[in-house]
Amino acid sequence: YARKRGLDVLATILSQAYVADDFAYLARTPATAGKLALEKAGKTIDDVERVELNEAFASVVLHSTTMLGADPERVNVNGGAVALGHPIGASGARIVGTLVHELRRNGGGLGLAAICSGGGQGDALLLEV
Repeated sequence: YARKRGLDVLATILSQAYVADDFAYLARTPATAGKLALEKAGKTIDDVERVELNEAFASVVLHSTTMLGADPERVNVNGGAVALGHPIGASGARIVGTLVHELRRNGGGLGLAAICSGGGQGDALLLEV
């Protein structure tokens, strides 16, 4: 679509995943979805240059970073939702946009975006720039 219209392709989606869990365990759903997205693409967290985790609560990022086994130096490198904002209905777009532009600034690679959402859902997107 983009190429036909002469537009630059910013990123390619390699896989996506979503999970649901009891609301009491919502802090783990971004990591659970992230692991599933990585597995579907045959990748590991070590293949990923940057991770963007939405942080409706700071504990979600801490817990998900640990569960993923991600290097904290590669997670939310420009700050998370506490610093950049948590727009209702647009948090997923915000973290994906931040991730794509961060990867482009640093020469590309794989990026993982993950978010927890209403009622114990977790969503993740693995992309390549």
